[in-house]
Amino acid sequence: MLRVHDIDVFYGVVPALHRVCLEVEAGETVCLLGPNGAGKTTTVKSIIGLLTPRAGKISLNQADITGQPPHRTVGLGISLAPEGRLLFPDMSVEENLELGASPPRARAQKREARAWVYSLFPRLQARRGQPAGTLSGGEQQMVAVGRALMAKPQLLILDEPSLGLSPLLVQELFRVLKTLNEQGMSILLVEQNVVQALKISDRAYVLESGKIVMQGTSAELQKSDTIRKSYLGI
Repeated sequence: MLRVHDIDVFYGVVPALHRVCLEVEAGETVCLLGPNGAGKTTTVKSIIGLLTPRAGKISLNQADITGQPPHRTVGLGISLAPEGRLLFPDMSVEENLELGASPPRARAQKREARAWVYSLFPRLQARRGQPAGTLSGGEQQMVAVGRALMAKPQLLILDEPSLGLSPLLVQELFRVLKTLNEQGMSILLVEQNVVQALKISDRAYVLESGKIVMQGTSAELQKSDTIRKSYLGI
């Protein structure tokens, strides 16, 4: 479904990514792991169209989307729950969700999509009229994921969704992601919570200093001495 092939990305003259390659097949959950500053968010921004690679190619369903603007990328079926949530704090939960239904095909199914999001996150329905800025961090993350789902994406990208959440809320969030994948949604998960990410993913890539340094099935990476020492503390 998604293919990132040999992309180079720069911030001015400073290289951020070098020949990064990754793939997400239909129905897969793939996680992108790595330390702070490795280039994970830069990779996400390049896929969604916030950054344009200087070299390489990004394709969705074999169609070249390299450098397409974000509204076009979302219309083609990729949706992002960004790092930091980036909600509109003075708008209600429901208003924030409805902003996600901007593509024409999503607008036509807005009511059904909203009911679907509320079924995944029941506490949001109880708070649908409440300003998003008054919610807890975990509830705000649910709104961010729900807003991304309102676009009815083929591929859902999540950038550090568990950041700052309590262990209980992390478990709840990852349960929802597993449910979404079981329903057929493809997911690219950018995470520092390696244990939880590898539990729910099919495959994983490890990014360090702007380069992919390791890849394989999640089971293979869980057994890797490098992963166990560097990320799991074992």
